[in-house]
Amino acid sequence: MGKMNLDELEREQLLAATRSQTVRVADVRRARLILMLEDGESRDAIMQRLGCDSRFIARWSRRFLAERLAGLYARHPGRAPARAPEKLEARVLNTTLKRKPADGSTNWSSYKLAAELGNVSVSTVQRIWRKHGLRPHRLAQHMISNDPDFETKAADVIGLYLNPPAHAVVFCVDEKTAIQALDRKDRMLPLSPGRAESHGFEYKRNGTLSLFAALNTATGEVLGKTAARHTSEQFVAFLTDIVAHQPDGQEIHVICDNVSSHKTSRVQEFLGAHRHVHMHFTPTYSSWLNQVENWFSRIQRDVISRGIFTSVKDLDRKLMRYIRQHNQNPAPIKWKYNDPSRRVRPVPFD
Repeated sequence: MGKMNLDELEREQLLAATRSQTVRVADVRRARLILMLEDGESRDAIMQRLGCDSRFIARWSRRFLAERLAGLYARHPGRAPARAPEKLEARVLNTTLKRKPADGSTNWSSYKLAAELGNVSVSTVQRIWRKHGLRPHRLAQHMISNDPDFETKAADVIGLYLNPPAHAVVFCVDEKTAIQALDRKDRMLPLSPGRAESHGFEYKRNGTLSLFAALNTATGEVLGKTAARHTSEQFVAFLTDIVAHQPDGQEIHVICDNVSSHKTSRVQEFLGAHRHVHMHFTPTYSSWLNQVENWFSRIQRDVISRGIFTSVKDLDRKLMRYIRQHNQNPAPIKWKYNDPSRRVRPVPFD
């Protein structure tokens, strides 16, 4: 037996404590100490690994020998933080929500609010904010749709996602316009231990491309095409490519936004010649209803934002390579709209 003379049950309980995700850190540290003493590790090794001193080792080893497992718990586990009086809580909330800092800052910090109120600690302000879910430093953005037929159009699009027509294919279509082929004037510094990848600040513009993409909502596959310009003619050419990739006569539903190039006479001529293609438009200022925007955010993050492109052809090659790799293992987007009642609605001005 080792120095602590552990029996099997004690060792199992100590080991369980060190593996637990819910046991307090202080209790885990004491359990590791006893196990290390039992295994005969030196005092210096224990102090180095646990970040403790000799008094910590002496105190808890002595208590364990005297009381066994019961001796490993602190005599004074502390107390819960004092709750702020209701009047103080209301004062903090009222100031946070209805006033701005006198120095012209756009939002409160806990330090500024504590100083403004006086006789209130920073930690008290932080606890009250945390209790009520207030985060003044955060800023969200929203876009209000002024479409009078918002509910009807949104229901049409959501219905295609949740209950698509039988024997039909649904595509989310859009263009990512003016993608810049940026090259860096200075060489890139690669990722290394202790240093992030670094790009030179100055860049060289090598032109732009537009990327047309059609996301198959059932499979997650993406049809992509690049073009030098973003025009109605290019949009119709892309719709023609979509039709060519489907069996003859296949019913095709296309979800797209309200940009003018989607509603020209040239598009109407195409739809007249292809009666099995049906266009569905999202409400105005509601691009988030189009699933292909989700995929655009991925290619922006993975390829475009940090990409270095020596030419427009290089940009085109890297975009299409990403699409090919994506289509090797596609997956549909699990899209849902949880609470329609939380939609931000326009308020008319007086």
